[in-house]
Amino acid sequence: MGHTQVMWFRRDLRVTDNPALAAAQAEGGRLVALFVLDRALLHGPRVGAPRLAYLADALADLDERLTDRGSRLVVCHGRPADIVPEIAASADATAVHVNADVSPFARRRDAEVARRLATEGRRLEAHDGVLVHPPGCITTGAGDPYKVFTPFYRSWRRHGLPEPLPSPDVLPPSPGLRGEGVPGREGLGGADAPAEPAGGESRALARLEAFLEERASRYHEQRDLLGVEGTSRLSADLHYGCLSPRTVLARLDHDDPGHDAFASEIAWRDFYGHVLHAWPEVVDTEFNPVWRALPWEGEGPLFDAWREGRTGFPVVDAAMRQLLATGWMHNRARMIVASFLCKDLRIDWRLGEAHFLRHLVDGDVASNNGGWQWAAGTGTDAQPYFRIFNPTSQGQRFDAEGAYVRRWVPELAAVPDRYLHEPAAMPAATARDVGLKLGEDYPWPIVDHAEERERTLAWFKEHRLEG
Repeated sequence: MGHTQVMWFRRDLRVTDNPALAAAQAEGGRLVALFVLDRALLHGPRVGAPRLAYLADALADLDERLTDRGSRLVVCHGRPADIVPEIAASADATAVHVNADVSPFARRRDAEVARRLATEGRRLEAHDGVLVHPPGCITTGAGDPYKVFTPFYRSWRRHGLPEPLPSPDVLPPSPGLRGEGVPGREGLGGADAPAEPAGGESRALARLEAFLEERASRYHEQRDLLGVEGTSRLSADLHYGCLSPRTVLARLDHDDPGHDAFASEIAWRDFYGHVLHAWPEVVDTEFNPVWRALPWEGEGPLFDAWREGRTGFPVVDAAMRQLLATGWMHNRARMIVASFLCKDLRIDWRLGEAHFLRHLVDGDVASNNGGWQWAAGTGTDAQPYFRIFNPTSQGQRFDAEGAYVRRWVPELAAVPDRYLHEPAAMPAATARDVGLKLGEDYPWPIVDHAEERERTLAWFKEHRLEG
């Protein structure tokens, strides 16, 4: 019989297609399935109730799935650099298995844990279970990481789509270490979060089935429509690793245009993970150095109006209210509100990024950073600085019937379609007829988009550095 192995779960809260778990099991012997509640993450400024609620659900589901297979989850509070070596020593484990993450925080944490383990003759074994293809394996002809998505995607596809590992029927027994118990939503600080989406591999697999049966074949047609349930709603499941991206890809029919469009979104997730791994400084710095001198605005009344959904631009306000109410926002809406913050208000993209991480259930450092820098025009493969979304026309195009705005901005529910996305243009008589007092029931626009567009174009040109 082999020695005891520790499986340290992080962003891989599943038993299916879990390379680190499979490797620990293959060693034989006993298995400690460990999750560390890291206070630096639980109580950080970028962690909100929606993420904690999902995590609590996911841990409970993981514990149940492990128990069904003869193991169980050991949960401990503390610093991983202290807890992981302590657990490994208590179990006399030879190795700790993990699925490697890409964020600078995760890489520093793992390096510290590896050093502590090495002093006791143990090792940290890293596996590739967070992305489809691990960073470093997809490079240009010169051997460099890609900075542009399209050539990255072509190479990503050429690497093939790896088959997921099956779910184990039986897992090695635990050596009997005592943890602190799996916390519920209230114990983690997520009691006030929306009930949905409930976390966990069981629910994630069910959501995948529902997406494939109901929406995947029309994904390419409906994913941008704000008032339609046309997206996968799998982003939180992928972020927490309750669902592996390889499992998703294995279920797609790549000859189906809807399925293939969704596969490209999985590739975008890989792309931003590879970018963050290659250039960790982008976590708080503009990727494109020519934009590092932009004098962004900071917090203030305009930022407050944006984050609270009081801008006077209905599609922006609907999206920001959806985020606060549900912990999720439609992807097209994310692009609209990010462009508005950065290019109408010229407020620092880092403030928007932090607000999203605090409230999004699926808040992922790599994808969130990549998306915000794309919208700001500062990132890799970014939307050029001179492309500035018009929030009114975006609403008219992607919420043509007004279902999205009417749901999240109910004070505009009676406004005719013609004026719904631009209530400030509504004649006074029409406003009286629908009982809407602009400036009281709903705010006037906080800026003039046409004027701000011209200011922003000049601002980018003025502060461009020589690249």
